[in-house]
Amino acid sequence: MTYIQKEPCPIYKKCGGCQMQNLPYDRQLAHKQATVRKLCGRFGKVLPIIGMENPYHYRNKVSAAFAEDKRGKLLSGVYQSGTRRVVPVDSCQLEDEIADRIIVFIRKIMPSFKMHAYDANTRRGFLRHVLVKRGFSTGEIMVVLVTGTPVFPGKNAFITELRKAFPDITTIIQSINAGPTGLVLGKQEKVLYGKGYITDILCGLRFRISAQSFYQINPVQTEVLYQKAIEAAHLTPESTLLDAYCGVGTIGMAASKYCGFVTGVELNPDAVKDAIANAKENQIKNVRFVCGDAGEFMVELARERGKVDVVMMDPPRAGSSKAFIESLCTLAPKRVVYVSCNPETLARDLKYLTEGGYEAESIQPVDMFPHTAHVECVVSLIYKG
Repeated sequence: MTYIQKEPCPIYKKCGGCQMQNLPYDRQLAHKQATVRKLCGRFGKVLPIIGMENPYHYRNKVSAAFAEDKRGKLLSGVYQSGTRRVVPVDSCQLEDEIADRIIVFIRKIMPSFKMHAYDANTRRGFLRHVLVKRGFSTGEIMVVLVTGTPVFPGKNAFITELRKAFPDITTIIQSINAGPTGLVLGKQEKVLYGKGYITDILCGLRFRISAQSFYQINPVQTEVLYQKAIEAAHLTPESTLLDAYCGVGTIGMAASKYCGFVTGVELNPDAVKDAIANAKENQIKNVRFVCGDAGEFMVELARERGKVDVVMMDPPRAGSSKAFIESLCTLAPKRVVYVSCNPETLARDLKYLTEGGYEAESIQPVDMFPHTAHVECVVSLIYKG
């Protein structure tokens, strides 16, 4: 495959978000392939990595921090790696181009509304961050204005001007975050325009996306990743599937049409709420979602001698817990599909799984985040006893 290649971003060293921008894309893929093979190759065959034909502007969620320099000039961009200093960014090679233009426009009109950036040290000012989410399939756009105070002078005029410039914006939300926190969003929200959420289509399913809800950053490669995971599961109409660490239920619902029943387990109650709503929206009847720790759920299932044909696990970067893997080996489903975002913890967990009777049939790397050091893998495991 021939990949599109651009000149490296001039500020990638300051930003720190694109650790591999200095390498041509084919060499990035070769490096990631070698990393996976080095860490995990002893457990099974590592297949050729799947890259993106156009590895740019793939991020459907863009967040910009706002600040002012010593002369009072407004800045918007990203925090320099390891600091709270804002590196000015008007356009990013990874971010959605429309989202970038919206953020720049907001910064430009702020002075006409006498609007200042919020300073967490002095607790003065107004705008802390702007978060933009765009449904690549639907074209729906959400703008979240994160403010240090609930008072929004000139709110209606500001919204009118923003929507006049970008009529495709479907909802605008004010998120109030007044505390000295590293988190972007606050707990209190006001819907200023629209329904307060957008929708997007992934794997033929419609998902509701709120300001707080998790949704895959790169929808193009997410469909590739999920398809490989479903293929690795070897599902039948009689199969029962346990989707551990299920999030908002995307992968479990995508797999539901290929199997008999899906149980999704997720610790985050907001994600479970979204998952239930998403299943209802898509009229999926053969799925249920449980709010709880995936490891504890597996322990209980093993204690009750429950039966599961396939376990699909997508843990965080820290990997799975030992208790989860021990319970998984006790439960001994015929197949396990491990979706990993960290080859180092994947290698550790594959060691435990192979000691517990599993054998890795294949390891499929997928480049979900081009120009960064991250690499995802889908591992197909079968129980040998």
